[in-house]
Amino acid sequence: MKIIFAILILAASASGCTTKSTARLRAENAFLAGQNAALRQSPATQNFSGVTVRGAVQNQQVPWVAGLTLAQAVATANYIGEVEPRQIIITRQGESATLEAKVLLGGPPIPLEVGDVLELR
Repeated sequence: MKIIFAILILAASASGCTTKSTARLRAENAFLAGQNAALRQSPATQNFSGVTVRGAVQNQQVPWVAGLTLAQAVATANYIGEVEPRQIIITRQGESATLEAKVLLGGPPIPLEVGDVLELR
């Protein structure tokens, strides 16, 4: 947790004159970088061979099966939030991509890999 706050403070102090949206984006990226670092250091995730789902879900660890897709992982995690998520952030090997949650409904299937981390917002 200290790593996350340190990264956020550094990001805020190094930003200079920026817009609110740019500052928010930098803070979110710093937060995700801190989360990724914590995941790499966590002994509990080192032995798990599957996908981790963060957010309002019942099952944060989804076991790996060949051909696992984003929609299947979210369904297996069993989302229990009061409102539907708007964004899904997929982190793979330290790289993050943000998707609109509506891609689950009409978009093509998105394949996942062992070790992927999903965050439902």
